[in-house]
Amino acid sequence: MMLFQPRLAVLSDLPSVEDIVWRAYSPYVERLGRKPGPMTDDYSALIGSSRVHVVDRDGSVQAILVLIPEDHAMLLDNIAVAPSAQRRGLGRKLIEYADKIARERGYRSITLYTNEVMTENIDLYAQIGYLETHRGEEAGLKRVYMAKTLG
Repeated sequence: MMLFQPRLAVLSDLPSVEDIVWRAYSPYVERLGRKPGPMTDDYSALIGSSRVHVVDRDGSVQAILVLIPEDHAMLLDNIAVAPSAQRRGLGRKLIEYADKIARERGYRSITLYTNEVMTENIDLYAQIGYLETHRGEEAGLKRVYMAKTLG
């Protein structure tokens, strides 16, 4: 079992963060017909503004979480787990961690969005308490917006 101690990413983590995002989202490129939104994000800027959290194991980044504070809710912008670390519950632990951070910062809800063709993600989020709030298109991507009330 991997030790779970998320930390804020630093600029030296940038190559690892980008690599994990690339490997985690590459399988969706064919399904979407383009790169998913997380593959085009500016992780240098996100790291510089303390939005990226990482989980290390054996000296290398194994997973990332991007949280963006908004006016009325915390946005869970991205979770990506290195393929070698998948299927160990790390994604779910990061979601629980995101909830904890949102609560600590005084938010009553956490939001996210995913592409409508990523049905497995929609199903997963629904299983852990997220409710679909609406659908829309942004930057040519058809998104499903979801929210969860934090207890």
